[in-house]
Amino acid sequence: MTDLTPETINCAEACVNGCVLGDRCPNREYVAAASKFMNETPLDQILQLAADSFQKRFLASLERDRPKSSQDCQN
Repeated sequence: MTDLTPETINCAEACVNGCVLGDRCPNREYVAAASKFMNETPLDQILQLAADSFQKRFLASLERDRPKSSQDCQN
């Protein structure tokens, strides 16, 4: 396995089962902020944020995939 360093690691692949760098993690500040958010935010509020985000992304994808004009539908 290659030598994992904060400069070369791809966290999305290497840290699927948890952080592999520990104290050397380049994303430690984000972990702390996420933990603080999870501890201080009621679950109902987190679920509402997730639902709102899903709806917004879903509607944006519909808009993005919609033909630009009625003439586009005929071709």
